[in-house]
Amino acid sequence: MKKNDYMPKILETGANELEIIDFRMYEELEDGSIYEWVLGVNVAKVKEVIQRPDNIFKSPGSPSEVEGLAKIRDEVIPIVNLQKWMKIKAPQNKENKYVIVMEFLREIIGILVHEARRIRRIKWTDIKKPPSSIDEKLGGKVVGVIEIENGQLLLLLDFEGILDELGMIKVFHIEEEAAYNKTGQRYKILILDDSPVARRIIRNILEKDGHLVMEAQSGIEGLQILHELTEEAQREGKDITDKVQLIISDIEMPGMDGLTFTRKVKEDPILSKIPVVINTSLSDKATVDKTKFVNADAHLVKFDTKDLLHIVHEYAIKK
Repeated sequence: MKKNDYMPKILETGANELEIIDFRMYEELEDGSIYEWVLGVNVAKVKEVIQRPDNIFKSPGSPSEVEGLAKIRDEVIPIVNLQKWMKIKAPQNKENKYVIVMEFLREIIGILVHEARRIRRIKWTDIKKPPSSIDEKLGGKVVGVIEIENGQLLLLLDFEGILDELGMIKVFHIEEEAAYNKTGQRYKILILDDSPVARRIIRNILEKDGHLVMEAQSGIEGLQILHELTEEAQREGKDITDKVQLIISDIEMPGMDGLTFTRKVKEDPILSKIPVVINTSLSDKATVDKTKFVNADAHLVKFDTKDLLHIVHEYAIKK
């Protein structure tokens, strides 16, 4: 029996799926008609969906898009008003009735939405890049689109980007990065992430530590870069590890997710020697287990400078 026969069906290449929460926002247009925004977020990032609490109180100095703070299950969390961030006018009968409580980037945050509809199970391969017109309408914060029934498009939002725009992203131990590289080692590192904000943060940390960074927005693009580097190395009579000493990959990416990408790398006789670190906003046990199933070398939670640089210097191939 092959090794992959033991792998859960959900992790098989081409069958890899995820669950998303389908939620809605409604916009009243100038002609009085109502436009329904169909939006989504990975269930793995969601702690719960609740009715809007009564105890939201404004925090001085917060951006206007932050409705305030609320105490939910004995924890005070910020509540972001998605309607204000989207700059849309809502119909009178469509109020912010629900809060999607999310946990990612080591923070718990509530998102006010008009309606929480259902949970959908989709394949990663069904996630496509958003049309530029839609992405621009939402400030470049759409990381993927999925066609659902009646030809509607469900938009997956880049909440990392939204929170970064609002000044709510924390990069832990950022002050320690300059002093971390005591060995003088310089590595060539490929990073994969569909979020421009995440790529920027990771790239800045790595470059300040002295490393050369290559970027990809999806598993498909990452494999293309690796195959091009493999051909280049072969022409020069070198090993692939002369071109790439470490790969750092997100999980959630359109077209090909990070788990499928990692499996393909580890099953390739040439690429498999390159260490792969899964770097994600998800820290639950199920995610960690999935990274082990695909033979990732390590799992890292965004964004901790000290942890990231420790992983880099521990796992990157020394040349």
